Amino acid sequence: MDIRQLRYFVQIVEAGSLSKASSLLHIAQPALSQQLAKLESLVGKPLLNRSSRGVSPTENGLALYNHAKFMLRQLDQALSIARSESAVQGMVTVGLPATTVAAIGLPLVTRVRERYPAILLNVVEGMSGHIGQLMRLGQLDLAVLFSSEDLPEIVVEPLMIEELFLMLPAHSTLVPQHRRTITIAEAAELPLILPTGSHGLRQRIAIEFENRGLTSNVVAEIDSLSLLMNAVFCGMGATIKPMGAVMQEGARGREWRCLSFSDLRFRRRNYLHRLPPERSTAAAVVVANELKECARELIESKNWRGFEEARAQRASSVSRLAS
Repeated sequence: MDIRQLRYFVQIVEAGSLSKASSLLHIAQPALSQQLAKLESLVGKPLLNRSSRGVSPTENGLALYNHAKFMLRQLDQALSIARSESAVQGMVTVGLPATTVAAIGLPLVTRVRERYPAILLNVVEGMSGHIGQLMRLGQLDLAVLFSSEDLPEIVVEPLMIEELFLMLPAHSTLVPQHRRTITIAEAAELPLILPTGSHGLRQRIAIEFENRGLTSNVVAEIDSLSLLMNAVFCGMGATIKPMGAVMQEGARGREWRCLSFSDLRFRRRNYLHRLPPERSTAAAVVVANELKECARELIESKNWRGFEEARAQRASSVSRLAS
């Protein structure tokens, strides 16, 4: 198989048509079609569904696309390392949820830039479900997720524990100003702005309410962290978030009240997911260590409430693909 055929196929899938892919690749469309035909002949099955609106991958084509993306990224990293005088260099792609970006994103980028200027750090911010999917597809080198579930060929290790707080602006009258804590029942009665049900944090909150037979008063569902916090600050309601949600708010001149829950330990564990050593580049190993160091410094600094060390509940494990 010619590696060019995989590159062409990936571009065709992402462009959605042979004509667009031809233009992006600067290759004549008949020549591109010929390479695609050779690839389909080699696979022995159709890889694309063709219609007047363009092309889309078949089930087999989608599987090939996902694996080809991973293979091409690994090849590009290997070539980059081989061409460099420094072994610790190349691109490392890290997936971080929005609140984690707010807590350690800038320190991570700063540390890597200062200590390893030959590393190109690519930070992908998104919902935990999306980040997990990218990790499963092999499109990330590292990811911070809130689940320790075993994924194929992925090493999982505890990173830190975050406390969840009821958050509202300092000027809010929803909760008396003298209060420093709140019960889960009191929170359920407040107008709440929360992520949608597909969000891991929302599911965590729902479990606590259900365990106590409570019904939450959700007035809006927003998956954008910035928009959610803007809505809360404007007085639409309160929210339940880890401290990372307000760690960048001081720069915007905003003051917040973060109330602990008095009748439960409302915590969320963070786990570092990464490729096993035999599949990791030297640059990815370095960035993983820097990410863990950023989390450690955040916990030890005591500048922010609600961050704790996460001790291993079990040994780090690597799930093997079924043979």
